[in-house]
Amino acid sequence: MKERQKPKLPTARQLIALNTKVLREQAGYSQEGLAAVAGFHRTYISQVERSVANVSADGLDKLACALEVPVQRLLQLAAETK
Repeated sequence: MKERQKPKLPTARQLIALNTKVLREQAGYSQEGLAAVAGFHRTYISQVERSVANVSADGLDKLACALEVPVQRLLQLAAETK
């Protein structure tokens, strides 16, 4: 009998990327605007949103504070963020 494969879950980096972009857009920030509020360079925000940058715990805290959400919100699956 063939085993059913579990759906592949996104990586933490992918979740952070997606949630950062969605929450940034919901807050009305451009990448440059979010970068300014969070204390990052605009290109870093772009890298985070493309899953290129590996965000530190301190970086997650800065992003969450700038977006006015708890840190765990950046790590939630899409179904949980609604």
